[in-house]
Amino acid sequence: MTDLFINFTQAIDKYTLPAKFMLMQGDEPHPLCLIAAEELQNYLQTQNEWQHNFGLNKVDGAIIGKMFGILVVQNSIGKIGYLAAFSGKLAGSNSHSKFVPPIFDLLTENSFLNRGMEELNAINLEIKALNVDDDKEEIKKLKTKRKEHSIALQKEIFNQYYFLNQAGEEKSLLAIFKSAGYKNPPAGAGECAGPKLLQYAFQYQLKPLALTEFWWGLSPKSATWKHKEFYPCCKEKCEPILAHMLRDIHI
Repeated sequence: MTDLFINFTQAIDKYTLPAKFMLMQGDEPHPLCLIAAEELQNYLQTQNEWQHNFGLNKVDGAIIGKMFGILVVQNSIGKIGYLAAFSGKLAGSNSHSKFVPPIFDLLTENSFLNRGMEELNAINLEIKALNVDDDKEEIKKLKTKRKEHSIALQKEIFNQYYFLNQAGEEKSLLAIFKSAGYKNPPAGAGECAGPKLLQYAFQYQLKPLALTEFWWGLSPKSATWKHKEFYPCCKEKCEPILAHMLRDIHI
């Protein structure tokens, strides 16, 4: 499934390939990442395959800006192209043409996550139906049950995520964060663009050359993210994962 390898539409002959794998340093992505990002941003402005409220046009509903990632790669015959990814979900889905797939798709129909959320909702309805003054003990029991169920569900989610490195070694999300000294991974770990891109590259024997991410849209929750600006992969969710995925790769 290497059809997600994207050919540059612009000529790139004059650009020198990075001598070693390049993560974004400071504010400057590799020039090939800049070209790829420009091409992807043009696609975002003109595509009509899906709708997502980035806050750039007057559309009703919650504004959800999004981090996109670019990984410049070289295929088995030496051709240079790039892969594209988004963090989290886009337009209510984890899967869209042009973008690499998630490490694990939590949104599949009848998944354990859907069933688990239905059980949580049922507990919430039970709590809501009880009288706060007369059913204190029963409410306390249900809240404990809800917490335990929520923790178990989150652990089951984490158990679905396994990450490759260039040597083909696979490591679970839980093991990665345990090795890094965390009690548990943070929520959303493994859903960022960077790990998705590297996973796809390693699965299909594409050599990673340079990686960067940019923010697209408005960010109502944080002044940190600005439209079209470039950012390195996040430390909290990605740094331990990338330490495994980029092991033995000279950076």
